[in-house]
Amino acid sequence: MASATAKLIFTPRIISTTPSSTSTQSSLLPFLKSSSPIPLKLSLSRSPSLLVRNVLKTLDSSDILVSRGRDLELPSLDLKPKVLVSEKLGEAGLEVLRSFGDVDCSYNLSPDELCKKISLFDALIVRSGTKVSREVFEAAKGRLKVVGRAGVGIDNVDLQAATEFGCLVVNAPTANTVAAAEHGIALLASMARNVAQADASIKAGKWQRNKYVGVSLVGKTLAIMGFGKVGSEVARRAKGLGMHVVAHDPYAPADRARAIGVDLVSFEEAISTADFISLHIPLTPATSKIFNDEIFAMMKKGVRIINVARGGVIDEDALVRALDIGIVAQAALDVFTEEPPPKDSKLVQHENVTVTPHLGASTKEAQEGVAIEIAEAVVGALRGELAATAVNAPMVPAEVLSELAPYVVLAEKLGRLAVQLVAGGSGVKSVKVVYTSARDSDDLDTRLLRAMITKGIIEPISSSFVNLVNADYTAKQKGLRISEERVIVDTSPEFPVDSIQVHISNVESKFASALLENGEISVEGKVKDGIPHLTCIGSFGVDVSLEGNLILCRQVDQPGMIGRVGSLLGEQNVNVSFMSVGRLVQRKHAIMAIGVDEEPDKETLKKIGDVQAVEEFVFIKL
Repeated sequence: MASATAKLIFTPRIISTTPSSTSTQSSLLPFLKSSSPIPLKLSLSRSPSLLVRNVLKTLDSSDILVSRGRDLELPSLDLKPKVLVSEKLGEAGLEVLRSFGDVDCSYNLSPDELCKKISLFDALIVRSGTKVSREVFEAAKGRLKVVGRAGVGIDNVDLQAATEFGCLVVNAPTANTVAAAEHGIALLASMARNVAQADASIKAGKWQRNKYVGVSLVGKTLAIMGFGKVGSEVARRAKGLGMHVVAHDPYAPADRARAIGVDLVSFEEAISTADFISLHIPLTPATSKIFNDEIFAMMKKGVRIINVARGGVIDEDALVRALDIGIVAQAALDVFTEEPPPKDSKLVQHENVTVTPHLGASTKEAQEGVAIEIAEAVVGALRGELAATAVNAPMVPAEVLSELAPYVVLAEKLGRLAVQLVAGGSGVKSVKVVYTSARDSDDLDTRLLRAMITKGIIEPISSSFVNLVNADYTAKQKGLRISEERVIVDTSPEFPVDSIQVHISNVESKFASALLENGEISVEGKVKDGIPHLTCIGSFGVDVSLEGNLILCRQVDQPGMIGRVGSLLGEQNVNVSFMSVGRLVQRKHAIMAIGVDEEPDKETLKKIGDVQAVEEFVFIKL
């Protein structure tokens, strides 16, 4: 809320209806002691956390009420929150905003214009067209308290900068689910029957019935890549069309899939057996261009692809090549790596491609639903309420954050490491976290650590953004059960945590050495000199900094292995930042953990795997 100053002259009598802070009492002390007219100069802070927000409500000519309310009822002062809406928002959502604050709808602002205006506003609502960059947060000068994204993806918002500047980011993840699913089915059917091409042909004065013979949907296999809200709605509709539906999603609850009549399968099985593939996966570093030449080569010849998710998950040049040689018979795309795509795009102009301009959420009903959902989330945030749709880190007490800061980093890194060791299509369902500490359980609040482990496990392969506010909710939605155990150890209570262990059960592992005897994937870490370290993987003790990226190798324990692998990395100018070797029995097996600054190319990784003494290895992005 904006700062303001009120200067009033009264012969006053003070009535306090709520306990006020010491600073507030001090500022009103002259009123309490005076019986003659005196001036009152009252400064109202922007911070929404102040105990007394609306401070003056005139009762009569000599009475002032100090109360804990939300709106300042003083005609001469305009202290309503100010909300900037930079892209078109449904009227129903605007009404929600206007009932709470002042709304400025300024569409099509350039980046410079946005930066010039933003310092006047407490909240900003955008869709996908406005880039909320670090420069925007810097230009806000601390006033901007919440950014609302009217939709699901927040690729256009700099989350790191938002968090650094204390700005909450919320989105509207549910309102456009049905609209996106319906558009996916529309593209599926129109592609199969060449609707767009036939329409253009007739309008060009042609009549080409033989050219536009389609394919039937009944009995065909549809693979849904990403079985979240939209993916499951597409599955329901596809089943109604008589299609056999399979899905791949490491977090999809098996009971929900069974209820719809969908088989959960591995990534490889899904793409190799499908006649149609519908993409519903988020754009993350792990999924960027995941559909590339190598993956297209694994598909059934003549497959058809639909994408209403994110353009960047497809290598568009590779898709053109797959179309040209007939691996992919047709594609129907609503999203692109660059939007709008270049006019001379070979993909857009390809005769076997149907395209629409990002219309997934473009129905009247969805637009109104998204508008209301984001407006309510923004209003709630301005009121200081916590929302499950918050997508960046919440504000936490400075003293707690200061003490837990290095352990927060450790927790997320261990989660990211553990989930990247999981193989197969079964997905992660059960995680146990073990904290060792010298402190009593009442003196160790692990909610933030648990949230960061959840974040590390879920975010690499999901569109969800996890923080203290929504961690438990998101884990429940993903069917992920996280249990915690605390073990008292004889170390210094000066430090809140001695070590953190993450155990994932009932899964296969890409790296067998990470498994304990009970079949669990297990990783353990500690904070050393403020830096998170991996100290144990499976039964092997190691000591490697969890920074950059990590290569894990199981090898025959023999001389020269460190130099051999190090030389392969050095030849490709990959800098090794840390290296550690752990073994159980001398001259038997050892685990080599190598921290690298850059990601080695596939050829270099293959050379490491081809070293005779290397029995298995895995590359981990941290």
